[in-house]
Amino acid sequence: MFQFATAAAAPGGAGGLFQMIWPLALMFVIFYFLLIRPNQKKQKQRQSMLQALKKGDKVITIGGLHGTIMEITDDVVVLRVNDVTKLTFDRSAISNAIAKDTASEEAVSKS
Repeated sequence: MFQFATAAAAPGGAGGLFQMIWPLALMFVIFYFLLIRPNQKKQKQRQSMLQALKKGDKVITIGGLHGTIMEITDDVVVLRVNDVTKLTFDRSAISNAIAKDTASEEAVSKS
């Protein structure tokens, strides 16, 4: 049994090493294009969205709270939830910004 294993590994040792490594390399490439690259794109898009926030934008937090930005600093956002309530959040707690066109269409459709 051991003689068979050593005899099979001896001829073409370098070719056997390549045959063992290329499936791992192929799996890494597949993981890169299916998992790592899309996640990096999503992170860049989110970071640019957070940097583009300004006073008056309508946003949704990661907890699902809808509000309008009243004050904004480098890392803190103050949201107006209704006429009287203002809540303070970290900038990273903003999930997404609602487009102004969408927000104005919602206001028109509610009226």
